[in-house]
Parts: sequence; structure tokens; C-alpha cells
Amino acid sequence: MSVGDVAGGALPLVVAVGGDDVDAIAYVDIVGTPRAGDRVLLNATALEMGLGTGGVAIVVAIPDRLPADGAENGHVVKARYTPLQVTVLAADEQGSPHHDVLRDADDIDGMPVVIADLHSAVPAILAGLRETRPDAQAVYVMSDGGALPIAFSRTVAGLRDAGWLAATVTVGQAYGGDIEAVTVHSGLLAVRHVLQADVAVVTQGPGNLGTGTRWGFSGVASGEAVNAAAVLRGRPVASLRVSAADPRQRHRGVSHHSLTALGRVAMASADVVVPVLADPFGSAVRDACVALRERHRLVEVATDGLLDAMRGAPVRLSSMGRGLDDDPAYFLAAAAAGRHTSSLL
Repeated sequence: MSVGDVAGGALPLVVAVGGDDVDAIAYVDIVGTPRAGDRVLLNATALEMGLGTGGVAIVVAIPDRLPADGAENGHVVKARYTPLQVTVLAADEQGSPHHDVLRDADDIDGMPVVIADLHSAVPAILAGLRETRPDAQAVYVMSDGGALPIAFSRTVAGLRDAGWLAATVTVGQAYGGDIEAVTVHSGLLAVRHVLQADVAVVTQGPGNLGTGTRWGFSGVASGEAVNAAAVLRGRPVASLRVSAADPRQRHRGVSHHSLTALGRVAMASADVVVPVLADPFGSAVRDACVALRERHRLVEVATDGLLDAMRGAPVRLSSMGRGLDDDPAYFLAAAAAGRHTSSLL
């Protein structure tokens, strides 16, 4: 076994399995810290499936050296009723020092909430936001449509280290953020009233799930996040999922994920940011968004200068295996949402 460096609570490993070396990760807060020579119990499901995101083995336990029992610090269980369920102190539970603040909190005072389908949009959104507002305090709210442990995201670890994110909040079954919360609603309230941030960015964790059907994808939750931000009297800003390079027709131009989540799931109005892109692709994006005009405010945002802003990001930009130069339209759409949000502050 060879052991790398811990990043955000996740430790990368290379483990010998039946004569082969396989990539693995261990969540050190859950299973302890593996050392060279340790036997480890692995869950190799994602590795054997060859998943793009998360296609590594996960350490379930170090059977010869179990971690010490953790001190009980809360009563909210996440990843509930699974073998690796964790107990956390949620900001909104009765034993939390923040409970009194959140008990009667009912709005987020107009705070902008940027909502995207994919986790990979986060650094691009922040690049657009920081272009003119590098001082803005942005907090990432991770929902549970993808990875549950936030430690899985090397992107978040890098953004935190660079100061691009002030803090993180994990909601639903997701866990490991600076603040834990039970729902997207209480998570947004914590962003505003506990962390006193300027902006929230809401996406699922790494590892989008899609089935090629209209309703069977984890990004449906982005429409529900629009509703949550609106009912709390925030300012929802929707980042479109756009691609000029995805080989799947349903994701070319404006993805059907965005059109379904915003056109059918989101009942409240959002600022839907339409990036200004070169024609004819740009015209196709604008035309696809016309169907959203009945419910939402369509805001066209110029994208000049945003590629340079994203090249200065402290983490690698990648989505579905494609980098910034492979599918610039995807990242420009997210950065445009950040640029628009900076104008709301």
C-alpha cells in the first residue's frame, strides 16, 4: 500500500488486491488513517463499474486497527441506516449553539443563491463572482444527489485552501461540511444567519446520476433549491447546464436537465442567466430558453473576459471528463451566473 496526502479529510491510497494495484480513498474521520502495510476492507463497486466520477475503491475499515470511538457531539444521523452512518451536530438541532438563531429564522434577507445542476460548476461560478467581487463571502451548500461525504471533493478542498470559499454547509444526507444542516432550507438559513455570508452556491456533490429519462436524474433537486431560496425570500440565480461538446444530444445546447428542473420543478421565479455565446450556438441557447420565460427572468450576460478569470482558478476545471478548452460553453455559462450574481451584491 502507498499512501498520499490528506485533502479535505480524504486520503488517496494505492492498495494491492490480488496482485494488482488499485486506487482507493479513505475518509480518515470515519475509518482512521491507513498506513503502509495495513490490511483494509474495500468496497470496490464503483471501481468495478468503471465510473468516471468516484471510480475508485472506498476503504470501509482497517480491521486490525479500528479507530477510537468518536465523542458524541450531536444527534443528527446522516447516511442513515447504512453501515457507515455518521452522527453530526446539525446547526438546526436542539443541542446546537446555533439553534436559538435558527429556531425562528424564516428568511435570508434577499441573499443571492446561485443554483447549478452539476458540482463541476462551482469553481466557474466563483470565478465569475470574484472577477469584480473578490471580497464576497461565498459559501457552498452541498446537497445529497451525488457524493455524501464532502471530503470526496478535491475541488472544494482546493477552493477552501485558496480562500475562494469562506465555508461549506452539507445538507440532507450529505455530511462533513463546516456546518451541518437537515435541509436545504435550514442550510441556507445557516449560511445567512450563522455564517453571515453574502452568497450561497447550491449544487449536488460530485457524481451526478442520470438515466436518460426526463425525470430520472439527481439534478431535479436544483429546481427544488430554486423553490427553497425563493420561499426564504432570497434571490435565486439559475446557472444553466450548457454544452457544445457533449456527445449526447439531450445535453447539447441547453441540457434537458436544466429545462426540466427550471421549467417543470421550479415553481418560483429565478434569474436564469443566459450566457452570450458566439452564434449559431449562442442563438440556439437563447432559443431553448424561451420556454422558461413564462416563469423566470431571463438575464443575458456577456462572457468576454470570463475565460481568463477561470484560467486563474486555484483548481482544475473539469466536467464529464472535459476541461475548460474542451467545452468552454459549459464553464462560461456557470461563470456568467457568477458574474450576474456579483451585480446583485
